Amino acid sequence: QVQLVESGGGLVQPGGSLRLSCAASGIIFSRYAMGWYRQAPGKQRELVAIITNNAITNYADSVKGRFTISRDNAKNTVYLQMNNLKSEDTAVYYCNARSRNGADSWGQGTQVTVSS
Repeated sequence: QVQLVESGGGLVQPGGSLRLSCAASGIIFSRYAMGWYRQAPGKQRELVAIITNNAITNYADSVKGRFTISRDNAKNTVYLQMNNLKSEDTAVYYCNARSRNGADSWGQGTQVTVSS
């Protein structure tokens, strides 16, 4: 059974930084594409960043140059380094694992709040 556990969320001032982590179990991690999505109140869940099993990355335009996704296959963990945070980054952030056949698994989410 796939389990994804996010951590690292919290309250940060505008311009600050946070690093999210997502520890995966129950999968052969190196074979999965991993991603971070977010959902703000009243809005649909949206893609933030993805990293393939070959470490190819892609980002939403709104976070390019500020966020960095990375993975450590030895630790079965994916990270999201978030710099220069803005109030519009406030959301629940979800970790996603996508198998080769397109099956998605989700974590429980971690709250990120950017406010002064």
